[in-house]
Formats: sequence, C-alpha cells, structure tokens
Amino acid sequence: MKADTIYALASGASRAGVAVVRISGPESKAAFATLSDAQLEPRRAVRTVVKDKESGDKLDDGLAILFPAPASFTGEDVVELHIHGGRAVIAGILEALGRLQGLRLAEPGEFTRRAFESGKMDLTAAEGLADLVAAETEAQRRQALRQSRGELGNLYESWRQRLTEALAHFEASIDFSDEELPSTLAEEVEIELTSLTDEIDGHLADERRGERLRDGLHLAIIGPPNVGKSTLLNVLAQRDAAIVAATAGTTRDVVEVNLDLAGYPVVIADTAGLRKSNDAVEKEGIRRAHCRARDADMRLAVFDAEIWPVLDDNTLALIDDDTIIVVNKIDLAELGEKLTVAEYDAIPISALTGAGIERLLATLANRVARSFGDMATPAPTRVRHRQALENCCNALTRAKQTAAEHRQAPELMAEDMRLAIRALGRITGRVDVEDLLDIIFRDFCIGK
Repeated sequence: MKADTIYALASGASRAGVAVVRISGPESKAAFATLSDAQLEPRRAVRTVVKDKESGDKLDDGLAILFPAPASFTGEDVVELHIHGGRAVIAGILEALGRLQGLRLAEPGEFTRRAFESGKMDLTAAEGLADLVAAETEAQRRQALRQSRGELGNLYESWRQRLTEALAHFEASIDFSDEELPSTLAEEVEIELTSLTDEIDGHLADERRGERLRDGLHLAIIGPPNVGKSTLLNVLAQRDAAIVAATAGTTRDVVEVNLDLAGYPVVIADTAGLRKSNDAVEKEGIRRAHCRARDADMRLAVFDAEIWPVLDDNTLALIDDDTIIVVNKIDLAELGEKLTVAEYDAIPISALTGAGIERLLATLANRVARSFGDMATPAPTRVRHRQALENCCNALTRAKQTAAEHRQAPELMAEDMRLAIRALGRITGRVDVEDLLDIIFRDFCIGK
C-alpha cells in the first residue's frame, strides 16, 4: 500500500451544482479532521462545514462520506467531500489540502491504479473504466460498462485457468510418470489446447470491432469536385464544418467530423475532389483523398445529378461493397426514384434542400450497425489485448506441434504452455505487467 495520501477533484472541472473532492490514503481521516469538526461514520453522508486550517475561513458547507479500507474504490481509507461546484470553492479546498503535510495532488489515473494494485479490479476493468469516462455514444457506453464490470477480464481469466489446469496435468504426467496416472492424460491436454486455440482464434476474428468502437468507424466522402461533398458533410454534422463555395477544388485537405450515428461513433471525412490537377497543393489534397478512401472502413461516393448519367471514372474506381452511393443535386434535375451505379443501388438526395437525407441517414445507420456485428459478446478493445492473444495462440500452436513431432521432449511443450499462460496473464495484470502500468494509466484524467 502507498505510504502517501493523495487528493484530487474527482468530478468534472466545469462549473456545476455539486463537485466531488476525493482523498485516498492512510492520512485521509486526519486530513479531513483538519478541515472539519464533523464526526465521520462509514458509508454515511455527514453534513459538514469545511474550513481552512490556517486562516479559519469557512470554505463551504457540504457533505462528507468516509469509505474505510479495504471496502473502498482504492482499497485504502477514502474520504469524499461533496461540495458546491463553483471554481472558487473547489480551488479553496484543494489549496487547503495541498498545505497539509503528507498530502499531494493525485497523478492522472492514480486512484484507479491504486484500485488495481489493491486487487479491486484487473487491467481490463481499469481500461474499461477509462473508456466509460470517455464514452460519447450509447454503443461505446455499453461496451465500456461491460468491460469495467469484468466481462472481458473474466473471459481471459477463464482461459488462463483452463491452461493452468492443463499444464498442471501435463507436468504431473512428466514428474510422476511412474505413478498410476490415467494413460490418456497427455491426449486430453492436447485436446484442451486445440479447443482453447479455436476459441481464441474465433475471438480474434472479429474484424477489430472492439477497437473500432472505441475509436469510431471511419467514413470517407469521395467524389469529383463540385458535387456537394462539403455541403453534405455540413448537413450530416448539422453545422458548418467545411467551407462551401462554387469554385471547384475548394477542399484541399481532409476535414473530419465526429458523429453519433444510431448510438455508434463515426468519423466522417470530407476529401478533395478527385480529378487531374497541375496545382501542387490540390494534387497533395487529391493524394490524401485517395489514401483516406483506401484506409476508411466505409466510403460515401457522391455523383452529380445535373450531368446524370455521366459518372466520374476516378470515383467509380473506388466503389466496392463497403461504399454507399448517393446522387446529389436532385433539386436541379429530374431523376427517377430507382438509380443504379456500377450495379449498386444509389440514393438520390439534395444536400441543399434536405430531400433524401432521412433515407441516407437510415441507410448509414443500418450499415454502421451491421459493420459492428453482435456487440453482446466481449471483444478485444486495445492493440495490446490483440497482441497478447496472438502471442498466446502462437505458443499454443508451437506446443501442439511439439507434442506431434517431439514426443520425447515434453518439457518443450510445457514451456510453450507457460508462455501462453503468461501472455493471457499480461492482459489482466496477473503476471509481469509493471512495465505496462505507466502506459495504461497515463491517459486517465486527474481525479480518476
């Protein structure tokens, strides 16, 4: 347990009716006693006047709650001050705490790190908590809440326990070969390794949906100049995010907007018009447009109704099954309801009048939801999860190969099984993760 006591604002920094200042560590109760004469009772809100020890000035009138160790968020003695959320009130109380000997301001993520080090949560749950704080859409909230409650960690821990049990049985067959052990023990271990490998491979074959849900699905708007791409972006964003002008080639760089689309995070990018150009700046913009179109999860290809059925070849070349096609400016042309481009159905719209936009939004929402698939099952949400799982699978594959090719060297198979167990343990923080802690917790905000 840490020797020092930390404190920080644990609620939002903006002005609010109520703010929470958290104090955690062995001197929490003593620190509170210097600010108030109130007698704390475990897990019971007590009304208190908070004073500055040095000046004797009254700082606020609020509530205080004591969470004694080990039944607290950090596993230490914790005192929370629920005070008025004015900036002057918060600053006064933080300054008063900062003058107390043995107290210091918490570093980003330090409360959660202490919770992990006290065994209150594993690393995946801690990461889920960080994602929950940062969640901006309903789908992100659901995924983060499940992870913070241990669903992902429990899955990985169950695999680790199964591997550990299999290793124990296998090593028993090595160390006690003279004993009357079941003759099928080694074969049963190999069957379990195959089963675990298949389960982990299936878990990894998710098209990175957990990571994409955290970061947002990337959608690129592509098309030739002056088809209304920037106007469409502004309509989808419901604000003037991109400059709109009649001059062709106005958009030179990628303009991004974050959207909540049917509860899913989407990053929509407006790109430069696709055409041949001798202008060095525009050529760079077109190059970036091609890169963004190539790297995007989905594309929104825009064509011009005014020149229908003439279609831009540069845009046609980028259309595939992950492309939604729209024909814009139908307010300036008479087109039928059924339009087809490159054997794909196209949606007629007018970004200027709003015609067809509801249909486009419904189509986008449906395609985005389908791209994330079944979110009811936990999925890896970080690159480090995926890398560790891949390392685990590689070790299990080597173990099975060793069993098939080197029956006389069972200790090699046992070592690969240990490596697989270690890889799973690094995800949850069960083994050898000290070097990961600073990286994992540095992105937390202060007070969490």
